[in-house]
Amino acid sequence: MGVKGFVEGGIASIVAGCSTHPLDLIKVRMQLQGESSAPAPAAVRPALAFQSPGAGTHAIHLQTPPPPRVGLVSVGVKIVRQEGIAALYSGVSATVLRQTLYSTTRMGLYDILKTKWSDPNTGTLSLTKKIAAGLVAGGIGAAVGNPADVSMVRMQADGRLPANQRRNYKSVADAIKTMVRDEGVTSLWRGSSLTVNRAMLVTASQLASYDQIKEMVIEKELMKDGLGTHVTASFAAGFVAAVASNPVDVIKTRVMNMKMGPGETPPYNGALDCFLKTVKAEGPMALYKGFIPTIARQGPFTVVLFVTLEQVRKLLKDF
Repeated sequence: MGVKGFVEGGIASIVAGCSTHPLDLIKVRMQLQGESSAPAPAAVRPALAFQSPGAGTHAIHLQTPPPPRVGLVSVGVKIVRQEGIAALYSGVSATVLRQTLYSTTRMGLYDILKTKWSDPNTGTLSLTKKIAAGLVAGGIGAAVGNPADVSMVRMQADGRLPANQRRNYKSVADAIKTMVRDEGVTSLWRGSSLTVNRAMLVTASQLASYDQIKEMVIEKELMKDGLGTHVTASFAAGFVAAVASNPVDVIKTRVMNMKMGPGETPPYNGALDCFLKTVKAEGPMALYKGFIPTIARQGPFTVVLFVTLEQVRKLLKDF
């Protein structure tokens, strides 16, 4: 397979990433909803004073309710109204770079590992080995692509900030240059442990599920090896990947999007701290914020990815 697997996977990933970018942007915005709505300390909450008969003055501290959470369509409409339709493609240059680095690496490595680990007699690979191949390929791909991932999250999230707090990166190259200059080169790998964990989960669940379901459908003669089988297996693989990765994705988005000036204390001291603060302030279901757009994106993304991949493989089969 060699270089060919990387080229095929890279082309398919870039096409899929660009075509579903608006859904990914909406997902990021939804994952950041309520992030700063944790109850304020009692000392700074507004209070009402009242005098009870035969007693001193008492204060009732009022807890400001968190802003209402809005859904996929509402978030999309709000972005278009406030920032213009072009805002749905904020950070698309980072998506292209991310797919070029991360997805090209993971898709190519997955194919290489599948070939190496397949049974030499039958050419088949067990589900366990498919998952293992996905874990390895996803982890390495994520480590390579993390700078583009951080840039993409920040560029997608920028529009939700007040105008005077926005980073206003002009492109992914400008984002990377600015981060290195202002925050140091290590900022490019902020949240990398989360990115790697998420990528391992996504790649193992997405690629292994697709291969397994496709093989099962063809083997049981439910459908022939064609577009219908590819679409069916893709949607199923997208759902599995979304369920497995969403909690890590929420924490990753928040850690990568942290904004702090010189000498300021970061909102989170790492992934575990972000996890604990998020669950404490917003409840455990906060880990599934953005799940609807995640499903809405993972489904089409996975379909476009694998349908494009199958077509690219046909075009390049003689090379």
